[in-house]
Amino acid sequence: MTASPRRQRLTELLADAPDDPELRYALAMEDLSCGDLEAAARGFLELTSNSPPHVPSFLMAAQTLLKLNRTQEAIDILKSGVTAAAQQGNLHAQGEMQGLLDNLL
Repeated sequence: MTASPRRQRLTELLADAPDDPELRYALAMEDLSCGDLEAAARGFLELTSNSPPHVPSFLMAAQTLLKLNRTQEAIDILKSGVTAAAQQGNLHAQGEMQGLLDNLL
């Protein structure tokens, strides 16, 4: 798969700021939009293990895992995401993830 110009630019920016969660999230979103589900899932999952975790990445990771037919992994990441969102006071993200989780259980 040929890298998109946007992906190339994000990769260049990450060379200068490799720990920037927003750039890493943007790169995972670009992978997703280009159809590279495995790369997108890896990117989102890496962000969920940050300290503190990047809360929006939990939902995106779960949705991507579902597209890859990795349902149990999606359920597990949603459970972790609900907890992380609650700890960070992000009630909107918590509600979205809980809703998806409820539909899967």
